Amino acid sequence: MTTQPKGTSTRIIHNRRSHKDCNSPFTPIYNTTNFIFDDTQELLDVIDGKKEGYLYTRWGANPTILELEQGLATIEQAERALAFTAGMAAISSTIFAHGTNGVVCLGDLYGGTQAFLNNHLALLGVKVTYLRYEQIDELSTHLKPGTVLYCETPANPTLRLLDLKALADITHQHQALLVVDNTFATPINQQPLTLGADIVIHSASKYLGGHSDLTAGAVMASQALIEPIAAWRKNLGQMIAPDTAALLSRSLRTLPLRMKEHNNKALALAQAMQQHPKISRVLYPGLPSNPDYKLACSQMSGFGGMVTIEIKGGRQAAETVANNLKIFLLATSLGGVESLVSQPVATSHHAISAEERTKQGITDGMLRLSVGVEDVADLIADIEQALASV
Repeated sequence: MTTQPKGTSTRIIHNRRSHKDCNSPFTPIYNTTNFIFDDTQELLDVIDGKKEGYLYTRWGANPTILELEQGLATIEQAERALAFTAGMAAISSTIFAHGTNGVVCLGDLYGGTQAFLNNHLALLGVKVTYLRYEQIDELSTHLKPGTVLYCETPANPTLRLLDLKALADITHQHQALLVVDNTFATPINQQPLTLGADIVIHSASKYLGGHSDLTAGAVMASQALIEPIAAWRKNLGQMIAPDTAALLSRSLRTLPLRMKEHNNKALALAQAMQQHPKISRVLYPGLPSNPDYKLACSQMSGFGGMVTIEIKGGRQAAETVANNLKIFLLATSLGGVESLVSQPVATSHHAISAEERTKQGITDGMLRLSVGVEDVADLIADIEQALASV
């Protein structure tokens, strides 16, 4: 009898490694640095991989962390996953492991990623190439065997999309690797590995954590691609703490529920803002007016909880709106159950030159909204009352 594949919610709620040492439905927190053995041979067997066991938490061999990683792999349909101290730790170890032959970046990137590539990777002599969306035809010129094509989709803060199936095809034609930051979409709305990507990265501090109470990162890929990343994580000391791992495991169990709410409320808010006389543009992949709408419908199962609006009147007008919001909280992160607002020119892209921001389509009047799970009528009313102050 063939067992039917279980759905995402079922798989993540029933993500358990073992019940042999406790009666808890989930593995408890093992705040344990090391683990004891009956004899030296048993220790050597675990080190050499001949026997399953726990050795040293910095190496990732900890029951709480391993259960989290099993769950992370489950939601992205990956062979294996690694958990990190932060999203930037996940990015840096991945690039150190696979990007030393060159990194080609396509489209918009998170400011922290750009800072790492420009200020640190360059010191190691690694070539980093940046291409805009309209330069996608130039990929063949820059992709070589062993290089990495790195991208975000949807991107921050413009929410531009990239066709992952097409990118995977061209990347693999050149024997390169496609690495995708899937933070904004989450595995509930988009699964890059099933579309042909090789490695998926998340800032787990955002939607995967979902409650603004933890900092973590994640990488999902095949076993072969994960192994060199794990070596960098171990030697850079980027291992997630067991108590943070337990918090993140807790959050994953409600991720499908939370994303359904984020998706529905962001779409309703984006639709409501389209006709407001003080808003010049609403950027959201789920709007039929969006140039990437058809791609979003084919590539994503939901459009996400991020909405970017452009306020007429520029930087000062946008700042006034942000300062007068009551329910949306002024903060730099995203993905929590509470709604947040940030002005990219003052936060995520503050360190980037005005010329570069213009090139990326980031205007002074933009506000990035992380739509939470509050009542959407209250969220819409909050933006409308703030707009009235302009």
